[in-house]
Amino acid sequence: MHTGMWENRITQENVIRLKERGFYIIPPDTGRLASGGYGAGRFPDTGTILGHIKKILGKDGDMAGINIVVTAGGTQEPIDPVRVIGNRSSGKMGYAIAEAARDRGASVTLITAPTSLPVPVGVEVVNVETADQMKEAVEKAVSRSSALIMAAAVADFRAASISAQKIKKESGNLVLELVPTPDILSGINGNFIKVGFAAESQDLVANACRKVERKKLDFIVANDITEKDSGFGADTNRVIIIGQDGMPEELPLMSKRAVADRILDRVVRLLAAKGNKK
Repeated sequence: MHTGMWENRITQENVIRLKERGFYIIPPDTGRLASGGYGAGRFPDTGTILGHIKKILGKDGDMAGINIVVTAGGTQEPIDPVRVIGNRSSGKMGYAIAEAARDRGASVTLITAPTSLPVPVGVEVVNVETADQMKEAVEKAVSRSSALIMAAAVADFRAASISAQKIKKESGNLVLELVPTPDILSGINGNFIKVGFAAESQDLVANACRKVERKKLDFIVANDITEKDSGFGADTNRVIIIGQDGMPEELPLMSKRAVADRILDRVVRLLAAKGNKK
């Protein structure tokens, strides 16, 4: 339809009336229209429609009534107006967790650093860039949540000072002073399930166990980033889940969506044990 048809007062009154009667309305997409104009009125793409359907079918799932915060992507710490310190995270694992939680009935807040992934339907999305911005967003969101799953790859360091102008190559060798970024998981505590991730290249289990203790996590999801099908950007993952008892649960190579559901299975069990829902 044309934007004028969608925004027409009578159309909008009828949409409101349908919602009041229990109908679920998928709004039109915004973009270039057949008329040559630009606005709301495009038929939603298949992925959007399927996302809405999954949200409807999952509304009474085992996570119904649960608010969950998921972080995703790799933060970007600026050096100058065009350059950043970043990492290879694609955000796929965090997005898979957010979509899986939505499909199980949860109300999901996805706090995401820049990615090339489509925005999940039916999820509240908070866009951030730096570790400081992610920290602020997480602290705000967890106050009303039952679980925090920190799947984002937060940069460990940032530039001590940021150049206001683009640094020119002609200036010769560049020496950067780096300072640590905030440890979001270690610094945030409350009455919610706290899940971390450990992407390691050596001593996977030992390093992950130390993080569980140091960051006071309910459990951690660890993966060896040197594995071909389990590193950054892959569509699959081979992880080890380690709880506070230190006993590793090794999962076989599986899709990130399947890993997401295994993570959420454990979250659901922990919430049931604590009798904690928000």
